[in-house]
Amino acid sequence: MSVSDYELVQAWRQVLDLCRLEAGQTVTLLTSADTNRQTLRCAILAVRDRGAIANRLDLQPTNGGVSLSRDPLAYVGTTPLTGNRAAVEMLKASDLVLDLMTLLFSAEQHEILAAGGRILLAVEPPEVLVRMVPTAEDRTRVLAASARLRTARSLHVTSAAGTDVSFALGDYPMLEEYGFVDAPGHWDHWPSGFLATWSNEGSARGTIVLAPGDILLPQKSYVTAPVTLRLDGGYVRSIEGGYEADHLRDYMESFGDPEVFAVSHIGWGLQRRAHWSVLGFYDREASIGMDARACAGNFLWSTGPNNEAGGTRDTACHIDIPMRNCTVKLDGVAVVRDGRLVEG
Repeated sequence: MSVSDYELVQAWRQVLDLCRLEAGQTVTLLTSADTNRQTLRCAILAVRDRGAIANRLDLQPTNGGVSLSRDPLAYVGTTPLTGNRAAVEMLKASDLVLDLMTLLFSAEQHEILAAGGRILLAVEPPEVLVRMVPTAEDRTRVLAASARLRTARSLHVTSAAGTDVSFALGDYPMLEEYGFVDAPGHWDHWPSGFLATWSNEGSARGTIVLAPGDILLPQKSYVTAPVTLRLDGGYVRSIEGGYEADHLRDYMESFGDPEVFAVSHIGWGLQRRAHWSVLGFYDREASIGMDARACAGNFLWSTGPNNEAGGTRDTACHIDIPMRNCTVKLDGVAVVRDGRLVEG
């Protein structure tokens, strides 16, 4: 069911308060042809209500002729900001950027953040935004989990379906997503509520078995039969199974880049207001699947680029794979057991 403008404006007000937006500051709303018009309209109203200046920067779409999907995360790295210095400088001069387009994995996003800019991504449907308005408690929960992950040197994941995979940790920073940007140089995503890092290069090894109900993104599909992935030396070395294994392999091979098979970020969901079932109710072009990524107790791992963590791998293919019913251990201590968060 749709939400009213009133509900969405109220949600934006809460988010902007958490972002510490002040009167007189400049907010640039970054948009494209696919930006949700209600989200844009209500964001402008909330920004103006806070006494801030609202500018809109509308850019032309890109990657449409090379991507196999309309999902904004199906072909990453190149964005409408690529080579567009005037637009980059405008965003660097802004106190807050509301990304209603999707800049993830772009060099320009890193440049804006390095200059002290704040970027909040918000591209999910309005009703999803309203259901998962971030809170200060979300930040506390994510940062508490991050403190544990930051000191860990190994992450080990198992499942009854046959997953048994390990990752060495410590060389890369944390990816802390709690839904708002409250400090210079910070990027976040509304809605969210998960934690991740990147495994040390070459360390990922073992077997991952996708069970029925696990999710592939950007395919935005539930797996219906087991898919077995063999990892060694930090790369996916084989993908075995039926049709879905073939489909996944064919998609990854279509990029013509061996780096698409590298392991990217790894972590787990912490958001109890995110629900596994939501993906099944949306058209594939309506959502990017944040419920699946943030759902409390999932194991979320990915393949492809690591440039957002300071690495050099900037391949255009990025696949997120949220899994259910896994046990995740840090240095042998469970933080998720059989798909449920371990409290404390």
